[in-house]
Amino acid sequence: MKKALVLASTLAFTAGYTASASAETLQTRWADIQVETLSEGLNHPWGIAFLSNGRMLVTERAGHMRIVESDGNKGDPIEGLPEIKVMRQGGLMDVKLSPDYENDQIIYFSYSEPESEGSEITSTAVAKARLQDNTLHDLEVIFSQYPKEQGGRHYGGRMIFSADGEYLFLGLGDRGDRQDDAQTLDNHTGKLIRIYPDGSVPEDNPFVGEEGAQPEIWSYGHRNIQGMDIQPDTGLMWAVEHGPQGGDEVNLPEAGKNYGWPVVTHGEQYGGGEVGIGFDKEGMELPVWHWTPSIAVSGMAFYDGNQFPAWQGNILATGLRGQNLARLEMDGDRVIHEEDMDLGQRIREVRIGPDGNIYLLTDHENGKILRLSPAE
Repeated sequence: MKKALVLASTLAFTAGYTASASAETLQTRWADIQVETLSEGLNHPWGIAFLSNGRMLVTERAGHMRIVESDGNKGDPIEGLPEIKVMRQGGLMDVKLSPDYENDQIIYFSYSEPESEGSEITSTAVAKARLQDNTLHDLEVIFSQYPKEQGGRHYGGRMIFSADGEYLFLGLGDRGDRQDDAQTLDNHTGKLIRIYPDGSVPEDNPFVGEEGAQPEIWSYGHRNIQGMDIQPDTGLMWAVEHGPQGGDEVNLPEAGKNYGWPVVTHGEQYGGGEVGIGFDKEGMELPVWHWTPSIAVSGMAFYDGNQFPAWQGNILATGLRGQNLARLEMDGDRVIHEEDMDLGQRIREVRIGPDGNIYLLTDHENGKILRLSPAE
């Protein structure tokens, strides 16, 4: 267990610097930031991937995927998507380019997959397809979460490729009403999975060969993983996890380990009431960092661009309820300082562009792409 890594986020809020926000500028500890709306009119944008020439591939939870040009102009919805059940938190979610996208034009995307046409029994699925002429070709579903459930909550859905591009990680939620399943290995609920890009299972996954266990599982005991990225200097995969009422987490998921939900958490039930047994239990991992009260953490990225040199290696995490961007300064695998930047909008995702600027997606029916760059 990582007791030495846990820092109380309440101390960070006391010691941290709170940025002031204006219509155009954020004043932060190390840099003044220009905030501009690059594009708007997106229906709850969820995922973003950067194409060539400043273009972006953006998903909308309402079931559309489109290319957004460098000037913010939006293309028509891409054709060829599978059936997607848009329901509460479900819909079209993340999108990632193949590690060899320049050659194969393959994209990967996650979505809520119905059990049958029109069904409200769903689970998270991942598909791959070749993108050409604004149409998806050769579509193949490479993973489908087991089991499918009623209800439209806690799908997870965030994806990331390993640093070497060999593996695809997918975070999965507890579906809201199935939280106890996060502690058992006979299902994918509340799990982080690791597969090859073709959907097959690596033989060195920790539960391969264990009777009754789903072989795709990498780690378990997760509530609802919402953000993932690779740490630039280590190549390790980190994740942020949306807690209940309090207890949002930053984790460094390792093979075969149990991250505690719903047995241990810093949060409580919505409206009050205990969850589990407390903060700590032998054999369960503690978070590297937590937010209590909750910011409703959603996306995360390590900053590795050249526009904000003082932020190299920092975690940037977004808040829905918090309407913020949190910057976590790192010392190896420890968080040593937090700075909270108030943006006044629900922020779904953060990604670092090829230009070194920071791109945010706002979680609204009239959602936006925000670009953060150094203020002149």
